[in-house]
Amino acid sequence: MPTLTIICYPLEVNFVFPSKKVQTLMGTKIQVEMKGSPRHVLEGILNSVDEYLNLHLLETVELVDGERTRSLGSVILRGNNIILITPVE
Repeated sequence: MPTLTIICYPLEVNFVFPSKKVQTLMGTKIQVEMKGSPRHVLEGILNSVDEYLNLHLLETVELVDGERTRSLGSVILRGNNIILITPVE
């Protein structure tokens, strides 16, 4: 009967938690896509983020079809309502 040899190599995995990655964007302009219909997109300067990905944005504007529709100023977004966070160049 043939024998089966299994070789295991140590696996090196570097985990980066989402909140740590988002913290690198502090002070920069970001776009945030929120849950809901129609699609809600906000753009503002990331002021702070916590471990739940709750965000505080400054100078926030609402975008509809890529056009700025209204200015919202200082906004706090609940992390579990966020779909996507994108840096703006």
